[in-house]
Amino acid sequence: MAEQSQPTPDRRTVLRTTALGVAVAGVGVTAAACSSSNSAAEGSNATTATAAPTGPVTVATTSEVPVGGGHIDTDVNVVVTQPTAGDFKAFTAICTHQGCTVTSVSNNVIQCPCHGSQFSAKDGSVVQGPATSPLAAKTITVSGSTITFEA
Repeated sequence: MAEQSQPTPDRRTVLRTTALGVAVAGVGVTAAACSSSNSAAEGSNATTATAAPTGPVTVATTSEVPVGGGHIDTDVNVVVTQPTAGDFKAFTAICTHQGCTVTSVSNNVIQCPCHGSQFSAKDGSVVQGPATSPLAAKTITVSGSTITFEA
C-alpha cells in the first residue's frame, strides 16, 4: 500500500493550533487545580494554581514607569506608561492585531513583538501596523507611589 503524504500546514494554521494547545493546556491546569486530590505534601506551602486577580490590583510603582517608557503587568494584561513626567496612562497589553501581549515601551512607543505593531504610549493609537485599532484605555489610580488597576 502506497503512503499518502499529508499537506504541510501553513504558518497561520500552525499558530492557531499552537494557540489552541496553549488554551487547552490552561484549561487542564485549571481542571487539575479544581480536582479533589491534593498532590502537594500535607503541611507544605505548595499551591497548584492561582486565581485570577479581582478588585484593585497594584500593577506598578511610579518608579517602575520611566518617563517615555512603561511597565507591563502580564497578570492583568495592562501596560502603564508615563508619556510626560507625572502623567500616567494605562492600556490593555493585548495587541489588537492578533492578540499577542506587548513586550516593551520606549520613546513613548508600545511594541508588539509578533508582527511589529506599534502604539502610542500617550493615547494607545496605532503608530505602525499591521494593527488598525488602538489599544483600549484602562482606568488606573495613582496614590502616592502606588499605581493600581481595578481587575
